[in-house]
Amino acid sequence: MQQHEIDEQVFDLYDEYCHGKINRRQFFERAAALTIAGASALSMAQSLIPNYAEAQEVLFTDERIKATWVDYDSPGGSSGSMRGYLVQPEGEGPFPAVLVMHENRGLNPYIQDVARRFAVAGFLALAPDGLAPIGGYPGNDDDGRAMQRTLDQSKLRQDMVNSARFVKSHALSTGKLAATGFCWGGGTTNFLATELGDELQAAAPFYGAAADTDKVRNISAAVQLHYAENDERVNAMRPDYEAALKAQGATYEMHVYPGTRHGFHNYSTPRYDAEAANLAWSRMVAFFQEHLV
Repeated sequence: MQQHEIDEQVFDLYDEYCHGKINRRQFFERAAALTIAGASALSMAQSLIPNYAEAQEVLFTDERIKATWVDYDSPGGSSGSMRGYLVQPEGEGPFPAVLVMHENRGLNPYIQDVARRFAVAGFLALAPDGLAPIGGYPGNDDDGRAMQRTLDQSKLRQDMVNSARFVKSHALSTGKLAATGFCWGGGTTNFLATELGDELQAAAPFYGAAADTDKVRNISAAVQLHYAENDERVNAMRPDYEAALKAQGATYEMHVYPGTRHGFHNYSTPRYDAEAANLAWSRMVAFFQEHLV
């Protein structure tokens, strides 16, 4: 089912489901109770569930990359150790490094694919699994979302800080680091920009919660922000964040993609907007290439 065929009310319910306000059963029940054009909206709701198998753009067998799982120390994090999906381009390196952070459900196949895409573009990419300390991404987003809610958020963020430092200092890294993330990962990208200071050269959060405006003064990285037009919750934070970036004299770009919704880059659901996602991707890759030289 295409995005234009899905009613606004169903998208609103899906947003509640994605952010843990209702569970899958409640999402389907409430959609089924909606009558749209004389029919139940249940089929619309079902079409929004991610189909990761069909969405991959770079297979793990692609000869242009090498993907491995790595374990590393994470002091102050959820358990003191972490696990991530490390993808390197072909060649001996070194390569500029990119940290790729997942949504609020652990390291699912979509984020792994994003890491592989970065490697094809010439970056050493690390996608940490924030759920690794409690068993790792469980194979489905519902259980992953529930697991991520059980974690101490400050420790989970520390795991991301440690992951950034791990890939920055990796033997295959040039020592230049960028970070990106989506939804929860977008908010955490903003957080890392305030936390890492000059350790981070570039950041590109996608529809993520704004950084604490009191900490924007700590940002040294160039920041490229990507927002969906129809994303009321996240966009409400945008004006104050931009004002703080301006006051700081930060290097930043802000892009809002017309007609899009939260999650428009995730090509596994009908919220995906191919034109906006491709434009955002090309902008981000060029931005990282510029600032990680």
